[in-house]
Amino acid sequence: MKSRLFWKFSTVHLVLLLLVLLAVDAYVVRSLRREYLAAAMGQLQSMSRLAQGRPPESADGALLRDWAVWMGRTGARITLVGTDGKVLADSEEDPVKMDNHRGRPEVREALDTGTGRAVRYSATIGHDMVYLAVRQQAGDGSPLIIRYAVPLDRLADALAGFRSGLLAVSLAILVLAGGVSLLYHRALAARIDRLKAFSHRIAGGDFRGVPMDRKADELAELVGTLNQTAAQLDATIRALTNERNQSAAVLASMAEGVVVVDPTRRVIFCNEAFRRAVNIENAAWEGRPVVEVIPNADLLDYIEQVRTGGASVTGELVVGSLRTKNFAVTVTPIRSNGSTTGSVMVLHDISDLRRLERARRDFAANVSHEFKTPLTAIQGFAETLLSGALEDLDNNRRFLHIIRENAARLARLTDDLLKLAQIEVGKLELQLQPVAIGDVIGPCLETARPAADQKKLILETDYGLDLPAVNADAASLQQALQNLIDNAVRYSPPGERVLVRAYVEGSNLVISVVDHGPGIPKTEQERIFERFYRVDAARSRESGGTGLGLSIAKHLVEAHGGRIQVQSDVGAGSTFQMLLPTA
Repeated sequence: MKSRLFWKFSTVHLVLLLLVLLAVDAYVVRSLRREYLAAAMGQLQSMSRLAQGRPPESADGALLRDWAVWMGRTGARITLVGTDGKVLADSEEDPVKMDNHRGRPEVREALDTGTGRAVRYSATIGHDMVYLAVRQQAGDGSPLIIRYAVPLDRLADALAGFRSGLLAVSLAILVLAGGVSLLYHRALAARIDRLKAFSHRIAGGDFRGVPMDRKADELAELVGTLNQTAAQLDATIRALTNERNQSAAVLASMAEGVVVVDPTRRVIFCNEAFRRAVNIENAAWEGRPVVEVIPNADLLDYIEQVRTGGASVTGELVVGSLRTKNFAVTVTPIRSNGSTTGSVMVLHDISDLRRLERARRDFAANVSHEFKTPLTAIQGFAETLLSGALEDLDNNRRFLHIIRENAARLARLTDDLLKLAQIEVGKLELQLQPVAIGDVIGPCLETARPAADQKKLILETDYGLDLPAVNADAASLQQALQNLIDNAVRYSPPGERVLVRAYVEGSNLVISVVDHGPGIPKTEQERIFERFYRVDAARSRESGGTGLGLSIAKHLVEAHGGRIQVQSDVGAGSTFQMLLPTA
């Protein structure tokens, strides 16, 4: 009932129905009036013919009065008027009291043409009358105007009765038709309201259809069309949503960092890999300006180049200070209908590649240097001996001793390289069995003790006899620990302590070697396990190290399913830990 369309339809129909009833009333009243006037005029003409058959005998006033009364018995009013307009006799009034009738339209017309007709208001009677005036001669030949008149009060009564009946019928029709119209338009408005509610649901994302109407009309066809449209929209949106979710899932799970920027330089997508790569801590990135989200001037410059130039841009980016990462950057414009509508940036982590390239360069340089030094010494002293120093009894043995030491150094370097190669290619065969940790630490300390005594170092241990065994190859595990202890002895200042500890932490057995040496800078700690890498290269070579000990130790520990890690501060010493799963 609140529908504006309902009230519009109902009002229009009721107004049209009312107009039709008014038109019927006007037409019927006019028709009745016309028929009544025709009947009245026919009655007057019949009386005129009767008067012609029996006209008044003379123009004498008394005779005319009697004749008028006689003719008035027919129900009409008879008035006899002279040619000068003077009333000679009247069937109902005293002629003396009546005005001159020459100006009456029916009398004037009768004087001119012989017959006059008029329907007008009578001042004498007080209501409308129908007049017929006929020029006629009395019996003695005197000219007269005989006017016949009947009142229209019967017509008024008839019309009043008709209008009363018509009003009652009209009201009944109006109530019945109006009620039917209201019910019909209410049902129609309700159907349209359902379609309106359905359209609002579609706009809100609810594509459930509406029940089909039983009526086979245009609205029912519209309901069917809208249901079909809603189903197609639902299917299309579901497909687009699935595609979007799949694309978002693919982009989110990519190892490469991806960010999408719109033409207004606002971020519309950013996956987790990209946020980790450029250290984006703010989670509310969607829709924000790219300068607020990406804290890197180089990346912003790449995006601006694509936005202004419209061509793809590639480059390389280094992120971080202590632990740097290398990324290959590719920024590609997004084009739609020939215009650039945004850009996509992809960051590919090439840190491992750059690290391998650096390790390869360092390996080549270090191997060349490591081999060149002892080979040069061997060659030089051999040439010296061949040049005559062989007979120099004071120096020849010293020269041979130097040649032997450098040859031994080459042998150690070669053995370490072969060992490392076997480990890296997976050819190292481990004889795994439960090994007590004391059986590993003891021999290693005995091996390192001569060098420690020479530097007056104190070797200490801290471990319980009830520690669980580890499933390991005793020789390989001993070699890894020996390398750590040798490094601690090599780099510790004289008089300091080297502590070897063992304890259980969770499901791992931890073996740690603690020294009080110069320490390792934070920026170097990730690279110390690379082959030939030295924090202080000159000092390492002076100490006789090959630069492969930590790399070999790392690979051996990992071959046992464990891991090795370091904790160190410059000037405060270092702690190397081997974490091995217990047996």
